[in-house]
Amino acid sequence: MALKIQAMKFQLPNDSSSLTLSRSHRLRSPHRVFMASTLGITSKEIPKGKKPYMPPKEVHVQKTHTMPPQKIEIFKSLEKWAEQNLLTLLKPVEKCWQPQDFLPDPSSDGFEEQVRELRERTKEIPDDYFVVLVGDMITEEALPTYQTMINTLDGVRDETGASLSPWAIWTRAWTAEENRHGDLLNKYLYLSGRVDMRQIEKTIQYLIGSGMVRFLFSLLAKEHGDLKLAQICGIIAADEKRHETAYTKIVEKLFEIDPDGTVLALADMMRKKVTMPAHLMYDGNDDNLFDNYSSVAQRIGVYTARDYADILEFLVQRWNVATLSGLSGEGHKAQDFLCSLAPRIRKLEERAQARAKQSSLASFSWIFNKELIV
Repeated sequence: MALKIQAMKFQLPNDSSSLTLSRSHRLRSPHRVFMASTLGITSKEIPKGKKPYMPPKEVHVQKTHTMPPQKIEIFKSLEKWAEQNLLTLLKPVEKCWQPQDFLPDPSSDGFEEQVRELRERTKEIPDDYFVVLVGDMITEEALPTYQTMINTLDGVRDETGASLSPWAIWTRAWTAEENRHGDLLNKYLYLSGRVDMRQIEKTIQYLIGSGMVRFLFSLLAKEHGDLKLAQICGIIAADEKRHETAYTKIVEKLFEIDPDGTVLALADMMRKKVTMPAHLMYDGNDDNLFDNYSSVAQRIGVYTARDYADILEFLVQRWNVATLSGLSGEGHKAQDFLCSLAPRIRKLEERAQARAKQSSLASFSWIFNKELIV
């Protein structure tokens, strides 16, 4: 849903998003994500003076983003466009797949046998892959936070909770479609018997409580003999591809209407570095859980810094950033920065790989405290 560069073992200089079947499906929906510094808890005990209901991962720098009236008017003027170009990407509920379509049927006489078959299929999948699948599922399960974040944005928020504005309809329907992803992965992992569900459930609760400021998995599942899991990853990727199309279209339209403001906003976001919604992930034990999970994902090739650069390059080309005209002086600087960013990321990643430190081990409570290379 969003991405975190820091986890890829390198940092951009200060002056500078899902499960998939193919490279085209690696494109994450370019949601607007706000950056934040976080502070982990180094003890399971509540620190002195800290209220027990406060989240373990705190956002130090909190900003409200009030949009000028003229910018709000842009989104108001785009409501008809949103109705014609975004809402048409949604699927009617009756035509959508549901989690139960891919899971053992609890009402059938063969339910126990189906569960045994599922467990047999997952036996050969390495623990590394389960950690990455769990991390992705947890990100999906924190969905209430993402809807809450969208509803803080001027011009597109759902003012009543049931608004008939196209922007509000999109947000609710997108949330409803995304909700199936976490449900399906959660139940599949539960039935596999390979993971510690209580620790996973704690992590989800911590993450939703903390707030906020996917992956090449299907082919890996197929390699290890679980064709059903590969199919599950594929159908989730298809949903994500539709959602990516919608968010890409929104930015494309904004470039058409307000190229200078849009290129400045995009450059500002990229300078701050896009971060994954689950970067506040915590399981009650590991203060570095998200970084460790991200390291495993990069090591096994599920999602890497090179993939991030490829996505960025695709979007810069898709939005014709290099050929924008009529920009202000600051707009031209932003344009140059964005067009040179993907190659710089690749170079930084190559240097980071060249001087990579010796691997270390980290235990993951999700897989009963087994240790993995990070």
